Amino acid sequence: MVLPSSKKERYTYADYLQWPDDERWELFEGVPYSMSPGPSRIHQEVTVELTRQISNFLLDQDCKVYVAPFDVRLPEQDEADESVQTVVQPDIVVVCDESKLDEQGCRGAPDFVIEVLSPGTAARDLLHKSALYEKHGVREYWAVHPVDHIVYIQLLREDSTFGERELREGRGELQVHTLPGLSIELNRVFGIKDAPT
Repeated sequence: MVLPSSKKERYTYADYLQWPDDERWELFEGVPYSMSPGPSRIHQEVTVELTRQISNFLLDQDCKVYVAPFDVRLPEQDEADESVQTVVQPDIVVVCDESKLDEQGCRGAPDFVIEVLSPGTAARDLLHKSALYEKHGVREYWAVHPVDHIVYIQLLREDSTFGERELREGRGELQVHTLPGLSIELNRVFGIKDAPT
């Protein structure tokens, strides 16, 4: 991996801001990960449909939905932005606490995060990002497999840990726990047409 600046042990948000705009990176506790190549067509179709359904539901709500590229800084404590060592760009985020939003994106845990899996990032999304989201207090995390039509769901429990990962087949409706009243139509997300009766 070639980094846009000199090699060092840990990188920060200050370093991240100096990297070329035409390259997409994430930082996991100071370790940089490239996000190229760009997502596939199916990845984009799934992301757009999920965003459409969430956005429609949120028209008269206080929560906001954002899509990548959108920086989410996850500080360890109260360190200045320049010292933050975890910056991620989830495919879809919902933020209900307006105080976390600024011109750079979001500082602190979003309420709801969706990652649409790609071959090059699936392990990272299911393992490393899941652990980061749990550690920083994301209330609900979905990892969506656009080809196998599976949704992996993790919910933050009262003890601030994710419960067992739930697997859901990509058909029918799926309730978003952090947004009561919103059910995602999975057939639309995955482009599944029911057989005629």
